[in-house]
Amino acid sequence: MQHSLFEQSQSTLAANSDVDYHILPATEKQVMFARHLAARAKAELPDEIVGDRMRLSRWIDAHKQPQIESRYAAYPSSKQVGFAERIARSKRRPIPPECFRDKSLMSKWIDANR
Repeated sequence: MQHSLFEQSQSTLAANSDVDYHILPATEKQVMFARHLAARAKAELPDEIVGDRMRLSRWIDAHKQPQIESRYAAYPSSKQVGFAERIARSKRRPIPPECFRDKSLMSKWIDANR
């Protein structure tokens, strides 16, 4: 029976739990994304960081492509707008127009009106 990488990292963590109890194992989705990035960039994914969520996250941040800035990058997503509109209907409050042009303002409005 072949174990997945995720199961192996958890068993490694369990074996070293007395020393590394504060280290969270990487999620399976995180490992798959890191492998995808490594293959695309033709970079090596070090085996010693695969079991450590924080170290793997830093590796991913260093190797992922930067977001393309566009004039619409600051706008809220359609899901964010839809969620805000559901809140507005249930609370019977209007959404300020400036929230539709700035995702951080929309996020603050959502948090304040949940």
